[in-house]
Amino acid sequence: MATTDPTFITELDPDNDPSAAPDGIRLAVKDCIDVAGVVTTAGSAVVAEQSEPAAADAACLAGARAAGARIVGKANLHELCFGSSGINRHYGTPVNPLDPRRIPGGSSSGSAVAVATGAADIAYGTDTTGSIRTPAACCGVVGLKPTFGVVPVTGTRPLAPSLDTVGVLAPTVESVAVGATLLDHRLTEAEVASSPTIGRFRLPGTEPTIDAAIDIALRDAGFEVIEVSLPGWAAAHEAAPAVLFGAALVVNEDLWRKHPDRLGPDLVERFTVSETIGPAELGDARAQREPWRSELAEVFGEVGVLALPTMLTFPPRLDAAAIGPNPAAPAISLSGHPTLALPVPSGGLMPASIQLVAPDHHESRLLATGARIEHAVAG
Repeated sequence: MATTDPTFITELDPDNDPSAAPDGIRLAVKDCIDVAGVVTTAGSAVVAEQSEPAAADAACLAGARAAGARIVGKANLHELCFGSSGINRHYGTPVNPLDPRRIPGGSSSGSAVAVATGAADIAYGTDTTGSIRTPAACCGVVGLKPTFGVVPVTGTRPLAPSLDTVGVLAPTVESVAVGATLLDHRLTEAEVASSPTIGRFRLPGTEPTIDAAIDIALRDAGFEVIEVSLPGWAAAHEAAPAVLFGAALVVNEDLWRKHPDRLGPDLVERFTVSETIGPAELGDARAQREPWRSELAEVFGEVGVLALPTMLTFPPRLDAAAIGPNPAAPAISLSGHPTLALPVPSGGLMPASIQLVAPDHHESRLLATGARIEHAVAG
């Protein structure tokens, strides 16, 4: 059924789901992921009008269904997954539970708000250039972007297929691990201790309070912290949005050509920018991936996990004149490495968020490291 709660575009009644266990995990599913019998809107009114109910679940829901999870609703999102603020002019904007004056973060805004408010135990979202990590940081929850390509995306509306990743949001590292297991048991099957060493990467422009909060959390957790430099960060940071914008236009070209007047003004602005990215520029951007991965491989030969801010600032206000993309996220998306975002105290109402990055297929290491930090800051 439709809902007036902007956290969800469609609320579902899990008690009527014969596959759900009575005490099953309450799962919110981002509304770009198919749920059988429900229209997938992608947060867009025109997509909703043109779509029939999904004939089958997306592939990523198989584990949750087998475990008897109770799907409580299709979570709201930034239109077409194409934005970092989480503001949705068609279905309303999910309310940031930490400060309703601030953005919830996007594009998986409803998924983050659902777990932050207790409307769901776990939520699935997607992350293309930060769409799980940004709302996790804005709403003070934990978010996992797995290694690119591990979790199947069949039945999930694409945005940029070479970057799109299905992941998990939840209130704690432990509950994220539960959700990750349901997505794909390979994400958590290895029993790995936390990394003994952390490579601390500092991003220019980070608010001093956020940097200090990260440093204190790492110190309190007892890690050996090694300062690292990443000369390729700037090139990767420029390349990832080019890949995103170029691919987003290809995926949504029919919608953009036929219905530009039905899209939110922010989408119009983004697709207009996408039209300026030619094949040569897109090819050059994609070519940055392998040199960037090679640079990170050298760093991971020295440290087990990288640590940097999930966001450089605290979440902007909803009425801010311009809300740009999160500059801390896209470069890691280009590399495809698994990433965990988790809140750490900042001394104020809004927590800071630390972004942990590990080599491919080392989600267990990320989760163990995140759990160690979470335990340290909780005390």
